[in-house]
Amino acid sequence: MLKRQNPSTPEHRRHLAAHGGALSMSHNDSRSFFSLSQLVLSAGQIKPSPALKHSKITYFEVEIVDVQSKKQICIVDKVPPASTLLDVKHKFHKACPQWYPSRVGLQLERNGPFLKDSVSIQSLAVSSIVTLYFTDLGQQVGWTTFFLTEYTGPLLIYLLFYIRLSTIYDQVESRKNFRHPVVHLACFCHCLHYIRHLLETLFVHKFSEGHTPLKNMIKGCAFYWGFTSWIAYYINHPRYTPPSFGHKQVFYAALAFLMCEAGNHFINVALAHQTNSGNRTCFPSPTYNPFTWLFLLVSCPNYTYEAGSWISFTVMTQTLPAGIFAFLMVIQMSLWAQKKHKLYLKRFYPEVRRKAAMIPIIF
Repeated sequence: MLKRQNPSTPEHRRHLAAHGGALSMSHNDSRSFFSLSQLVLSAGQIKPSPALKHSKITYFEVEIVDVQSKKQICIVDKVPPASTLLDVKHKFHKACPQWYPSRVGLQLERNGPFLKDSVSIQSLAVSSIVTLYFTDLGQQVGWTTFFLTEYTGPLLIYLLFYIRLSTIYDQVESRKNFRHPVVHLACFCHCLHYIRHLLETLFVHKFSEGHTPLKNMIKGCAFYWGFTSWIAYYINHPRYTPPSFGHKQVFYAALAFLMCEAGNHFINVALAHQTNSGNRTCFPSPTYNPFTWLFLLVSCPNYTYEAGSWISFTVMTQTLPAGIFAFLMVIQMSLWAQKKHKLYLKRFYPEVRRKAAMIPIIF
């Protein structure tokens, strides 16, 4: 028979002590690991060292080279990657104060287009050194200043001829001859046309932040101011003769003029609303306003209405200077319309492909 072991023997106690010590050590290790894990979790996410977060920042060097002589003008250093071309122009102006940012034209290639101010340097960089070609654009003016100056002149010049200054007309002849009603109507229509242009420049049109050379404004002012003086001189002359078909010709021509002015305004408002809404994926479509239905036939109805205004003014006043001005305006408007029509074909081909530029079939 087997002899049952006594639990109280010394060997049994040593055996239990050995196993109990191992269990207590294992229990202590698990408690220590649990406490360490709780400490790590309570400490939160370990933040990286600032030195590791901003280890290195890359800067660019922009070399400005004269487009004609190919000589280096200056180097704009330490240009951050997020900088735009306008920032480079401001730094270039600090190095060369004689050239303001508005008159600085920069090109990536000598015969390439001028880069926009919003272009980032990082998009142009192939290496850490960016070479740009400089062109002096001359004295520049903003587009708002350009149009306000161009349209204010004709408004004031026409009024000077309308009041028949003694330095322009003979006062004795001016008092003796009676003014035909078409003279007053022509003054009203002419002023209405340019007041509309001024108000649309201030409150409707949205111009880019770009500029135009001062010489362009001088040429535009010479054209509009000169023709306004010529037209106003004949219409307000004491010997001016009314139209051949009398009041009917004046009435229907004035009605067509007012309709073209209204149509031009509503088209400009529609174009400005489309730009402000950010909808650049579709061509402007006609609305409930009947003046916008011309969008069904032409892509530039504002030029159509502008040309119609001056043709109607010519018929209403029946003067040669007004006819020559209307003829030149039709040519200029057709050229602008053709240029815009080509841009529209690239952006809105399905909607514009069957439309004319300014006048159906003809242009």
